[in-house]
Order: sequence, then structure tokens, then C-alpha cells
Amino acid sequence: MKTAREYLEALIRIPSPSAVSNRSLIEYAKQELAALGWSTRELPYRDASGIEKVNLIAAPPEQNVQQTEVDLAFVCHTDTVPYASHWAEATAPAERNGNLHGCGACDVKGYLACLLAAAAKVKTHATELRIVLTAEEEIGCIGAAHLMASGAIRPRRAVIGEPTSLHPARAGKGYCLGEVVVLGAEAHSAHPQQGASAIYGAATLIKQIEALSQQLTDTRNEFFDPPYTTLNVGTIAGGSAKNIIPGRCVFLVEWRPIPGTAADDVARALEEIVTHFNQVEEKLRATFTVQRRQPGFETPAASHLVQRVEALSGKQAVAIPFGTEASHLAAVAKEIVVFGAGDMRSAHSEREFVPLRELEQAVTILTTLMQENA
Repeated sequence: MKTAREYLEALIRIPSPSAVSNRSLIEYAKQELAALGWSTRELPYRDASGIEKVNLIAAPPEQNVQQTEVDLAFVCHTDTVPYASHWAEATAPAERNGNLHGCGACDVKGYLACLLAAAAKVKTHATELRIVLTAEEEIGCIGAAHLMASGAIRPRRAVIGEPTSLHPARAGKGYCLGEVVVLGAEAHSAHPQQGASAIYGAATLIKQIEALSQQLTDTRNEFFDPPYTTLNVGTIAGGSAKNIIPGRCVFLVEWRPIPGTAADDVARALEEIVTHFNQVEEKLRATFTVQRRQPGFETPAASHLVQRVEALSGKQAVAIPFGTEASHLAAVAKEIVVFGAGDMRSAHSEREFVPLRELEQAVTILTTLMQENA
């Protein structure tokens, strides 16, 4: 019987950044689950570049993988963020001070390793359960969106893998993204009156968006830190040369809505800002396009799943400020917990690691959840 560490070392050695196919990692998981008597169902699709991506549903022995209504699903994404070519440990896991380092160590190949180790320990399953592997989480939960749109699975409860230091996260902010394009008119910078600066126009809009971000602090959910919807202008690009009045400027706006507020609320406010801008500006025009729209989620503190994971982990439930696949599962699942070994603050960097001790604890918790009858 393999340990979670052995599974994780094998998973880290399989590169799976979002830009490439996750087929190799899916095949590894299928092989290991098949050896345990689990049946699997693939749901492949092609990404925008025509590259194959695969979602996978796995059912334990004597359960029908084609059945859509299930009690409990353990959901884990299979992609990682890109990693630098000079980071040797990215796909060559190394242990230091009781921690295993590598790309995906905590986000979230560690969770998948624990699922495989737990599945190997459980011989009988008292409830209808599934292991669900998804693609392209890191670039917008695209695989989860495909999965839920397919109707292939509708779990009543879900445990979604993310590094939470073994705290059950029962609430999470959503994630939304929009693009603002400002169009002006180019001219020689010695004769600015002949043109219209798209960058100046963008600056005007950004100041108004900054004021909106302050207004958002008035609506609060004290379970979060910070306890309000955050808004950020993350990138901006414009102009063609230092001596040309810029005719185009583009910037991205992201916002992370707290549960209980509609993901569309901020989008509508941004649309109003852009509409007003177009009404008062004579030489400039702006457009706003929503690119991602994922609401937050919140499972009641009194839910059975939350309280059970709290009891098993010995840790209180928390809220997380980052987006997860929970926003897609929340459309059907009554109870959702985000859970896993490791700390997100080490993820997406060359510092990424997972404590081996937490891996062992996670296996024990997941094993218990798999074999219990809710």
C-alpha cells in the first residue's frame, strides 16, 4: 500500500501546468484507482488552443459511476501554475525539515495524493461517493464549469481540495474579472489638442473605480479578512511611443465578492461608471467587458459536514479570500467544505511545499469521511 508521500512524489514528477494537457496525470490517477477496484468516467474537452483537457469521475467498487446524484464528492483540480525553468525541484520533489517541496505540493497534488491513499484504506463505502478530478482550475475553474454544465454529477456534499492547513473552510469569496478598453485619438505630442489621450481617460476611470472600492467596504461579512468585497486594477497597458498621444489603453479590474452579494453588483457599478464616462467625454470612448464571474459561497457553521471536519481535524472552520471551484459546485451542493494540507501562502512560488505531517493527518480525516455513513 502506497503512502500519501509516495503518491505525491509521483504526481509532482508529472508536469501539469494549465497550458498543457492533463492527460498524463489523469492516466496515473486512473491506473491507481483501477488497481483499487474503482471505476472511472472521462469527460474530455478541448481548450481554446485545441489542447485536450480531461475531467474524471471515479466511483468505488460496487457503485455506478454513471449515477449523477451522489451524497459526497471529493473534488481536486489537476493543473498547476507555470513554474520557472531554473526551479529544479518543480518536478523533482525534495524533502527539507519535514516538508516536501515541488510544484503542486500543496496546490493541490498533495490533496490528490491523500485521496488516493485514503481510497486504498477504505474497503467498504456506506454512502454514495465520488472522487472528481478537474482541469484548468488555475486559469478560471474552466474544467469545473464544463463538468457542472455536463450534468454528469450532482453531489449533495463536497470536499474541495485547496491548502487550508487542515482547517475546514466553510466560506470563500468569489472571483470576477473585467476588461476596460479606452479609445482616444493619436496625435503628435507637441500638438495634444489634435488628439485625445486614452491613458488620461483611463486614469479618470481608475480614480472613479478607486472610489467604488472604498464604497464596497461598507458592506461587510466579519467572517472574512478583509471583511468586504475587494477590488483591484491589476494591469494596465497603453500608448505606442513617448511622443505620441496614446489612442488606446486597456486595464483589467478584478473583484472578490463576499458571499451574500451578487457577483453582478460590482459589474453593474463598473458599467455605470463607464456609461457616465462616455456621456461626458467628447473625444474618448470606453467599453467594459466581464471576463469571469464566480460568486462566493458560504456553508452554515451548523452543517454536518463542517462540524464533522472540525471534529476530525481539531481545527475551527475558517473563511478563505481566494476563489475556488466551490463557486461552481455551490449551484447543486447543499454543503461544501474546502480543505487540504499546506498553506496557500507558499503556493504559486518556488517556496511551495507541504508538511508531511499534515499529509498523514489529511489521509486519516479523508479516510474517515469516505467510510462514514452521513
